[in-house]
Formats: sequence, structure tokens, C-alpha cells
Amino acid sequence: MRLRPVAGIPGHGARGVLDAAVRWVAVSELADPTPYLEGGELLLTTGMRMEGDQSQYVARLVTRGVAGLGFGVGVSHEEVPPALVAAAEEAGLPLFEVPRETPFIAIGKGVSELLAAEQYDEISRAFAAQGRLTRAALRPEGMHAVIDRLAKEVGGWAALLDEAGEVRHATRGANTDAVVSELSRLRTATRPPEPRLLEPGGGGLLPASLALSGPGEHIVVQPLGGGARPRGFFAVGAGRPFSPVTHTVINAAGSLLTLALEQGRTQLEAARRARSAVLELLLSGAGEQARAVLGPLGGRLPEEPLAVLAAGADALEALEPLAFAALLASLGERPLAVALVPDTVAEKVALEADAPVGVSLPCGYAPEGLNGALDQARRALAAAPGSGGAPGKGHGRVVKFGELAGQGLLGLLDRAAAQAFAAALLAPLTAYGSRADLVESLRAYLDSNGHWDAAAQRLGVHRHTLRYRMKRVTELLGRDLDDPGVRAELWLALEAVRR
Repeated sequence: MRLRPVAGIPGHGARGVLDAAVRWVAVSELADPTPYLEGGELLLTTGMRMEGDQSQYVARLVTRGVAGLGFGVGVSHEEVPPALVAAAEEAGLPLFEVPRETPFIAIGKGVSELLAAEQYDEISRAFAAQGRLTRAALRPEGMHAVIDRLAKEVGGWAALLDEAGEVRHATRGANTDAVVSELSRLRTATRPPEPRLLEPGGGGLLPASLALSGPGEHIVVQPLGGGARPRGFFAVGAGRPFSPVTHTVINAAGSLLTLALEQGRTQLEAARRARSAVLELLLSGAGEQARAVLGPLGGRLPEEPLAVLAAGADALEALEPLAFAALLASLGERPLAVALVPDTVAEKVALEADAPVGVSLPCGYAPEGLNGALDQARRALAAAPGSGGAPGKGHGRVVKFGELAGQGLLGLLDRAAAQAFAAALLAPLTAYGSRADLVESLRAYLDSNGHWDAAAQRLGVHRHTLRYRMKRVTELLGRDLDDPGVRAELWLALEAVRR
């Protein structure tokens, strides 16, 4: 195939014009072929209808984005029309002469072969880059290694962010401020730009894929995770627009990062289930079996004396790096995060949880001691502020069982159960229709240890009045107030309703 540039055309325009990509070859003898073109074509014609000024014809081709014009001579014209040459030079349209012996189909085949070669080269480069990314994913650094390799493949930077938009790893020069700012804006925007997806749970609108462009910088942000809700993001930036090959490499990196994320989650869940099994074995007295299970996992139990921490299940992630922590699910109860820590650091670890935490007294691994400490931690947690129980005396939302025990016997009782008991026991008195306040009379009588004069004086009534009231209390309750056990129950009930 032999093509001859028309004199003066190859060097007439800017280099960018001559370097324009050729997407396909089209043949047309129409006076205006542009309605049938997409742009980027190499247009071939014999000029069957070309006469006179060709400036409008050339202008339409340039506006449509035609890459170049090939003129076949020896059919309707023995040479390229001078008017066409002048118009092409003026408009900056590459123009070349096609000899009669060169069929247009040969040009089409040549361009097709070159395009196929380019595509093969792009696929080969993308495949090689995917191989390098895969090898990076197998390194101990895992996801961080993939981010580092991706930055090199795109000739720019890359960053890894968690689901909240916090940067977890970034290469040198990463413009993470722009990425974090845009993600934050999209979470709170009422009308974010397309494309977008709705985060489950009302957490705001997040991008399905996001492209940012600025002076000298192009950024792509993609979500990570196999579900509808992103479990993280990664961003890639470079000083030039991304080519199709680069986009293929970026997508491959996203697949590897998502796979690593899901595998890490699976491993984490497996490790948590194993620790829960170890805790169950310890509580049942099978200490040797518990250590045999824990050994291959690379974990170890704290030395005695230890303390047991109890917190809500949401605190597990915060406790895991600091202690032997596991979820404990009891029948009919919400799962608890339970941690075993050396007694000397129990309070420090509990404060790191940033959640309501109950702390037991020191104990050992004997099943009766460990189970007792777990019960203490549960009771202390129930009294911790923010856990649904009464405010405790601990630091912030951390309550030690020892401090709880210092509040008296009532501090060791379940608040709801104690109040339900009190309401049932005292119901005959609270429902009594007389003007006399039998509940307060009973309280004054018990607080005075059964001394009539002291109790009457406290109430401001005559002692005979108090005796009458207490006789009525005895009748309504059907209890003997001289019985120490009955007095103890009534005192607990009165204290419970006071809390």
C-alpha cells in the first residue's frame, strides 16, 4: 500500500493535528458525509462531486473531528483539486493522495491491522500490570502493597480509605484532601452529582465511582466491598487523563483490594469464633483444651491474677488489640464482648474501649472464680452510665465491681428485678385509700429499728397513731413485722423504690 502526502500538508498544522488517533476508515462520495461519521475516521473519497470552492466541505469534516482525508486520483480527478488542497491547508486537515493502483479496501485493511496491533499491545500491557498487582497482593503488606504498586503503574499516586473516608494508606504526593472532602460532601449533599448509590441505613449518598479533574490532575475514586454498602474506597491520581489501559489496571486493582478486604473479614470472623470457643472452654473448666485450641492461632491468655471486662458487642473491635477478647452469647441475652486482661491494667484497657464497661475483682482461671468474675463484670456493666442501668461510680463509663459492692447490698441486685419485687410487695400499701401514708410510716418505723417514739417523732404524729398505722400495715401485707426476715424484705423493697 502506497500513500503520498499532498505537498505542504504534513507540516502545515500543529503536531497535535497530525498525531490525532485514527479510529476507523470510511469511504464516501457525498457532498456532506458528516451525518454518517462519529469522528476520528480516516475519510476516503475520489471527489466525484467536487467542483469549485471546498472550504465548506473541509470545515464540516474538521468540525466533525475527522482525523484525515485521503483523495483517490485517477478516477474523477487526475490530481488532488487545488481548491481542496488550499482549504485543507487553511483548516489544518491532514490530506494525502491515494494512487489509482491502491484500492481503498487496502487502506481499510491496513488501518484495521494497526488498530488490532494497538489493542493487542494495550491488552498485553494491561495483563502485565495485572500480574504485577497480583504479586503485590501476595506480599505481607497486602492491600498497602497493591496501593504502592498501583501508583507506579499509573505514574501518579494512590490511596486507601476506610468506609468512613479516613485515609489508611497513601503514597507520596497523594491529594487525599480533595478525595476526603468530596466523599464528605457527597455523604451530606442533598443532591450529589451522578453517578451515585444510596448507602443502606440512611448513611448518606456515596459514589458508585467518582472522577475529579483539575488543573494538571485527574483523580478516580472507586468503592470497595462486595455488597451494596462500600466497605472502603481507593483513589488514584495522575497529571494526565487515564487511558483505557490505565482504567483496566485501576479496575484490576479494585478487584484485588476487594478480594483482600473480604478475605481479611473472613479470617477475622474465624478468629473471633475460635476465641469465643476458647472462652466457653475456660468457663466450663476445660483449661487445657482451651489452650490447645488457642495455641495454633498464635494467641495466649493473660497471667493470673486477671480481671474480666464486660461490654456491649460493639466494643469488641476496640478491645481485641489490647486483650484476649471474644463475644459471649447467652440464651435469651444480647451478646457481650468479654475480655480477659491482667488485673494491673484492667482499668486502662477498659477506658480504651470508649464504651460502657464493667470490671470484675481479680480472679484466676479456676472455673468457679472465672464464672464469678464474669457475673461481677456483668453486674458492673449494668450499673455503668449509658448501658441502661443506674449511674455508677466508675471513671466515665467504666464501673468496677468493687466500687459497686461499696454501694451496699442493693448495688448487687438487678435494678429492674428489685423494683418489680418492691412494687409487688408494697402494692397493698400503695393501693390503700386512707389519708394516712402507710409506706412512709413503714419506712420511718424500720429506719428507727422499731422504736415507736423515735418513729412517731420523725413522722410528727402521736405514737398511738403510728401503732394504729402499723397494725393496718400488718393486716394489709399479711406479714409479721416482728420477724427479722420480713423486716429485711420490706427494707429492701423500700430502698428499691427509692433508687
